Amino acid sequence: MTDVDAARPDAVRATEALSRPFSVRGLTSRNRIAMAPMTREFSPGGIPGQDVAEYYARRAAGGVGLIITEGTYVDHDSAGTSDRVPRFHGADAFAGWAGVVDSVHREGGAIIPQLWHVGVTRAEGAPPVTGAEPVGPSGVSLTGEPKGRPMTQQDLDDVIAAFADAAAAAERLGFDGVELHGAHGYLVDQFLWAGTNHRTDAYGGDIAARTRFAAEIVAACRAAVSDSFPLFFRMSQWKMGAYDAKLAQSPEELDTLLTPLAEAGVDVFHASTRRYWLPEFDDSDLNLAGWVKKISGRPAVTVGSVGLDGEFFQAFQGKGSPVAGIEQLLERIERDEFDMVAVGRALIADPEWAAKTLAGRTGDIDPFSAEMLKSLR
Repeated sequence: MTDVDAARPDAVRATEALSRPFSVRGLTSRNRIAMAPMTREFSPGGIPGQDVAEYYARRAAGGVGLIITEGTYVDHDSAGTSDRVPRFHGADAFAGWAGVVDSVHREGGAIIPQLWHVGVTRAEGAPPVTGAEPVGPSGVSLTGEPKGRPMTQQDLDDVIAAFADAAAAAERLGFDGVELHGAHGYLVDQFLWAGTNHRTDAYGGDIAARTRFAAEIVAACRAAVSDSFPLFFRMSQWKMGAYDAKLAQSPEELDTLLTPLAEAGVDVFHASTRRYWLPEFDDSDLNLAGWVKKISGRPAVTVGSVGLDGEFFQAFQGKGSPVAGIEQLLERIERDEFDMVAVGRALIADPEWAAKTLAGRTGDIDPFSAEMLKSLR
């Protein structure tokens, strides 16, 4: 048997499972592979430059169907904690983003920005607005210690409007949709999680009440864009520094969380896990994305150490991750457990990961190393 013959079965499976187009509202991805959002801090002054456009275009040219950008700050003084993370407001930043969109579209990819507010994880005195105080649902950090201040109703209204304005701007700039960052312990997730939401008003209490702020952001964004413009919502159980945290302890609790979001206008849920192959609840091998799709009836994107031998936090400990097979990924997407797969570090290591995977050439994929995080080109 030749090397070509040996590779053919995997190539056929990958092609059949991952090369199918995916469409939602007016967005069509040419395949089921997305680039996961990864913070880079390569945008001085919050303005994405030509190098940012080339970075994303390189992945689109390498076969990625849908680019989800790094998190971008909405127009609220407390939204960010670095002046090198791109922002999604201001004529100068929008001009940069227009160049990014054009570059990705020229390579045949679709692209959506991820809209972000960091909440109480903001560092005191950090740019881009050094005097802005960290804000969150209850003025407590992810570890439960006092930090920042609880948000007033005016704060809530301002942030909701900032997300809606950014969604509308994304459509004007020619993006193919937008993703709302509701994961990993940032502002929206701080409202969803009982560990940081101790409010006693309409935005706190049980799971349904804790979902209200997120649902209002979704509804405002849905009202600000056209019917053809899809809304993605990124969610997670885990938080930075609280990896065992849970928004929902059972499928029933997850249903209570997802229903208001779906009704408000979420078209696709992007379910973030550290290892996509782990089951989310007992008595089923469905991962989080699988459960989200089953419960909500909406398409779902899975993510978490795809194509790597090891989970992603090893990278920040100076460790690399050898290339791993995707047999289990193919099995899960073949049975429609989820609809797309988002790939992170594997695409940093090899911008042609998608094309090589679709062709069954996984042996040619360049492995990831922590040194690559210093350039992210």
